Amino acid sequence: MAGTTHRFPPPLRGALLLLAALALAAAALLPAAPAAADDAKAREIMQRVNDRDDGDNQTADMQMTLISRHGERRERTIKSFRKDRGKDTLTLSFFLSPADVKNTAFLTYDYDEPGKDDDQWLYLPELRKTKRIASSDKSGSFMGSDFNYSDMTRPDLTQYDFTLMQEVEVEGHKTWQIQAVPRTEQVKADIGYEKSVLWVRQDNLLVIRAIRWVHNSVRRKYMQVKSAERVDGIWIATEMQMVTREGNATVHATVLKWSNIRFNQNLSPDMFTVRRLEQGY
Repeated sequence: MAGTTHRFPPPLRGALLLLAALALAAAALLPAAPAAADDAKAREIMQRVNDRDDGDNQTADMQMTLISRHGERRERTIKSFRKDRGKDTLTLSFFLSPADVKNTAFLTYDYDEPGKDDDQWLYLPELRKTKRIASSDKSGSFMGSDFNYSDMTRPDLTQYDFTLMQEVEVEGHKTWQIQAVPRTEQVKADIGYEKSVLWVRQDNLLVIRAIRWVHNSVRRKYMQVKSAERVDGIWIATEMQMVTREGNATVHATVLKWSNIRFNQNLSPDMFTVRRLEQGY
């Protein structure tokens, strides 16, 4: 009716007021909106890790030890070469022994350009064939070790969100503890990890410890730098281990040791080609 003010009946009005009060109370109990997934401080630290001086024109001898869950050990010896090409890094490695892997070789082009997939090739002498490692294969084991192909290059920082968790001392060294989470499911599938937690030494920017959650698995991988040295003013890991665990049980482990490390060697860019890869050491 015109000129009539409509009001809710007293019982209904009371019920509405009660609902409003309950809604406000529920809202107060809801958790606050999460902070941004990416942390500017953590990203700045990881950029410094990627940009740190790691030397140029490097040669080194490497020993790879594969350790089964039962403690059985297999030893492999490798000769490695590394050269910068602008901001990109080229790496070539030849397996020297034992006989079943002799002359196997691995070539990597580690690109600095964000979003550009790194190139990797593996030469298999028994097949006389070079296999290019596709992005979908980089989550696979590198030569039966606990390292993935994706572990053999620097991460593309644009594909991760980083969080600075805390500052903590590790074996007498101050470190930043940083969580790294791939931004897409595709990246997780390609690299083989759901997320990682990294410990970065504050004095030299080396990642000295990491825990990696294996993609679509209950397994985790534990990386630790057992020793690091300064060679020609360059900090470099000289012993590293990666242990794969399922719960508290060790599934497999890999130990890498470097020796005879030399920088500023006369390495030609022509050495870092598929043709040279197939010629052997």
